[in-house]
Amino acid sequence: MTTLADRITVDPEQCGGRPCVRGMRIRVSDVLDLLANGLSPEQTIEELPDLEPADIQACLRFASRRVAEPEPVA
Repeated sequence: MTTLADRITVDPEQCGGRPCVRGMRIRVSDVLDLLANGLSPEQTIEELPDLEPADIQACLRFASRRVAEPEPVA
């Protein structure tokens, strides 16, 4: 079974350490921006053909978990 960590990677040497899809230079934020602009998952894959449907689901899960984390208190 593929885990979220298999799909979403963070490398300080790539894309400024931003979360990416499977070590490629496709940032999670790029995928989310396309979806937020009204593209369907299928259209998103047409725009970024290296993506797989499971990558889109992983981006959504990743974002959901990030938003669910409490903000640190300063």
